[in-house]
Amino acid sequence: MQMTKRRKWIVAVFVGIFAVLTFFSYCWSRQSVDTLQRRQQSRMSPVIMIPGSSATVNRFDTLVAKINRMDHRNHSLLKVKVYNDGKITYTGQVRQNDNEPFIVVGFENNHDGYNNIKKQAKMFKAAFSQLKVRYNFNNFKGIGHSNGGLVYTYFLEHYFNERQIKIKRLMTIGTPYNFAEPANRRTQMLTDFIKYRKQLPSNLTMYSVAGSENYVEDGLVPLSSVMAGKYIYQGVVKHYTQVTVTGKLAQHSALPQNQEVLDLIQRHILNHHKDKQQRPNNLR
Repeated sequence: MQMTKRRKWIVAVFVGIFAVLTFFSYCWSRQSVDTLQRRQQSRMSPVIMIPGSSATVNRFDTLVAKINRMDHRNHSLLKVKVYNDGKITYTGQVRQNDNEPFIVVGFENNHDGYNNIKKQAKMFKAAFSQLKVRYNFNNFKGIGHSNGGLVYTYFLEHYFNERQIKIKRLMTIGTPYNFAEPANRRTQMLTDFIKYRKQLPSNLTMYSVAGSENYVEDGLVPLSSVMAGKYIYQGVVKHYTQVTVTGKLAQHSALPQNQEVLDLIQRHILNHHKDKQQRPNNLR
């Protein structure tokens, strides 16, 4: 009789545990389905931007202001800063019904160098993980100025394994894929980027924009270093286009304010202009 009671007690405990696990499993599954449904139905397609070394989250203020004057859409501007201890702070907000906000992600560690690029890519991954939960977007576009384009490249090759989220278009501006080295001497960074290039999203449309004050460099980054991006992206992504801008504001730090660069962003990155665009390889 004593064994029977004990067995009944054990069975009751196991049944209780099973019921609790089933309940939590159902709640988790329901929440996952709801999140997936919201993401699939989302109309938001943010433009997520990464500044270069030594730059802050304020780097693109002028760019956003000029774009807003050009297309009269008043895109929101959200600034996200990732600290070395993992803390992430937000300044500004994404307005309700704004389906194409600008989101700038900057880092406390904003120093130059390949090791720091890798650290910043990991910090960007943490910010991206929060952003996708906050806003439930299913696609986005990227812009990286200078080393911001290197961070994006490392992120896409090593951390971007999303199945429900697509990066539609990426534009890097004055990005030194081979740092300041001559074309015939590849850095370890460029070698690694080429090694892992097949990890890049195959459906990506990529624009690499170079500035040229003298057809050799933009005052800081050699033109050959920017053009080395073709060894990484060309033939792997859906479309790769190289563009060189010259003349006024073609200097490296001024490129995000260059009118030709702003026109390229408006025509080839923002959604409402994309519908009227020709194929990327027809770009002149």
